[in-house]
Amino acid sequence: MKNAKQYIFFAAALFFAAHSFAQNNEMPDSRRKTESFERFHTQDVRAELATFTLAGIGEGAPTTPLQKVPYTSVGKDSIVFEGGGIKAEVKTAPFDPAKHKLNYDDKYLERIDRRPYYGDYGKVPKTEISSVTMIIRGDTIPIPPAAYQDLFNLHFTYLDKGIERTTDAVYISQVGQRVYLYLYSKNSTGSYEVTWIIQDRRYLRRILDYDLM
Repeated sequence: MKNAKQYIFFAAALFFAAHSFAQNNEMPDSRRKTESFERFHTQDVRAELATFTLAGIGEGAPTTPLQKVPYTSVGKDSIVFEGGGIKAEVKTAPFDPAKHKLNYDDKYLERIDRRPYYGDYGKVPKTEISSVTMIIRGDTIPIPPAAYQDLFNLHFTYLDKGIERTTDAVYISQVGQRVYLYLYSKNSTGSYEVTWIIQDRRYLRRILDYDLM
């Protein structure tokens, strides 16, 4: 019942956020949804993603549940997950505009280093991801910078009726040797969620959805 109520809340918030963002027709948007949950069609992985992503609300759950590894520490500039033979850490650092190429369309920032970006789109970011570390049973899994270099203003927590919460977690598949590192960032102008997928101890790809709630 608790999970059902959470899904209803997230679905409603998703609708109203998308509606309000659509009303802002002034800002150009060069981002694409090619990495979105909607366009991902590998069924077993898709079913697993649907158990924890906002974009996957409404999908059927897999018959074998995922093991959840919650955070062990979280701060303004880092979050750490540890358990089940896995340790993951994501760190952020201040954004330095002098180290990046900023491309504007009229008064709005449209691209950073010639790429569309995520996190308070249209504004100069305040923070960027400095590193993503994943260790599985002693083996360090390289996460390529291209998997996070366009993600900015990442918030590990958000306020819900005055209470600080997070939905960030690591999930372990009981079959298929898959590990998911999931982050949800609530921003003032369009939030985003990203899931990095590791399969057979190798980075596979990411699933990215934005303007959620």
